[in-house]
Amino acid sequence: MRKKSQSKAVRQKPDRFIVQIGGRYHYKRRVPGTLADRDTRAPHVRASLKTSDLALARIKRDLLEQADDALWASMILDHPAEPARQRYEAALRRVEALGFTYRTNAAMAAVANLDDALARMEAATGTQPQATREALAGMVEVPAVMVSRAFEIYVAEIVPDEHVTKSARQKAQWKKVKQRAVNNFIDLVGDKAMTDITRDDALKLYRHWQGRIAPQDGKTTHSASSGNRDIGNMRVLYEAYFTHIGEIDRPNPFARLSFSQKLKRPRPPFPSEWLTGTIMKVGALADLNDEARGIALALIETGARPSELANLHPEQIRLSHKVPHLAIEPREDPDDPREIKTASSRRTVPLVGVALAVFERHRQGFPRYRDRENELSGLLNQYFRRHKLFPSSRHKIYSFRHSFEDRMKEAGLDDELRRILMGHTIDRPTYGSGGSLEWRRDELSRIALPFDPAIV
Repeated sequence: MRKKSQSKAVRQKPDRFIVQIGGRYHYKRRVPGTLADRDTRAPHVRASLKTSDLALARIKRDLLEQADDALWASMILDHPAEPARQRYEAALRRVEALGFTYRTNAAMAAVANLDDALARMEAATGTQPQATREALAGMVEVPAVMVSRAFEIYVAEIVPDEHVTKSARQKAQWKKVKQRAVNNFIDLVGDKAMTDITRDDALKLYRHWQGRIAPQDGKTTHSASSGNRDIGNMRVLYEAYFTHIGEIDRPNPFARLSFSQKLKRPRPPFPSEWLTGTIMKVGALADLNDEARGIALALIETGARPSELANLHPEQIRLSHKVPHLAIEPREDPDDPREIKTASSRRTVPLVGVALAVFERHRQGFPRYRDRENELSGLLNQYFRRHKLFPSSRHKIYSFRHSFEDRMKEAGLDDELRRILMGHTIDRPTYGSGGSLEWRRDELSRIALPFDPAIV
């Protein structure tokens, strides 16, 4: 217990392992006694921090401290996890502490920068420990990390900060899409070391998707976006992984491989007469559960994405305000966060027509489908197909959103108001609030469709 307390106390000292000699700061740290016979630097690790700035010295000290911690941990373990990776990461930290970027021998030869080479030689003096001299000379090889392991590192170490605002299901969905790309690549070329991936391997993935997007028999089974997503995810993984380990200039074998999306066709809208005469007909949605029916009807007069309505919390449904409206915005609760699609998706939408009637009935939102938007979309698309509520095979539930846009356009609503209500980007500097809620409500009321309250 006493040793643990002393160790914690050392960690809390801001100038631990820093000594000043002749106006310059140095790193000096005792090698653990149990490792003295295995670390040739014993009894002390010593290294010049090459600075007289204490703040900079502390930063460099941290890097060397981390490197030594990793080295000693690998010595203590009988079977160290990924020893090659530990040595490589320790090398990165050592050269960074001395103001350099780690490069392997081959990478330095490719760059052929004489000034850089001379500076490294000068830094690698005999007073530096052997590990530091080897790191400066690029003698620590890039570890052979398999694609599957690189993806684990990507998720756990490279991008976790990007997902703190995602809900648990959003994180799972994000990972599922990325994992699918990794699995497809491994199925085609095997679980290779990241350093061994070639342009031919990337082309194999490209040809795999080409055979589904543009087959010779003309029977397309997948869209260009599916192939682009897979290849793009592998391109991002490759670049992020090698940037993470210090190989920032490494050529990416997945670069400039993509499929044209010129033939991509948008979802067609529901005609207004189809909305009123078929979907909003009494009994048309009667077999749906109350919450799914409420969401389907609310889509008509809000133009929202199904996921946006499914994930509303009670405080976002503002019926007691002068103008009843929805606040479509990210959930910033640290215990229950949730992102929305884009920054421009954040908006307030006045409630008119059947949408107002729906939320007067569902004041708490739709808890059954909260964080389950995929389940909701599957149910609604299946129900609409089975009950012949789609005008064609190309129509989907997203067609409600296209209808809302068309109805606003045909009624002559202001272009920027349409963009605001749809959650689209406005490509000019933003001034003002985009119009009062009263004005937005009055404009939307112009396109509100008649309905029988019995359908709600």
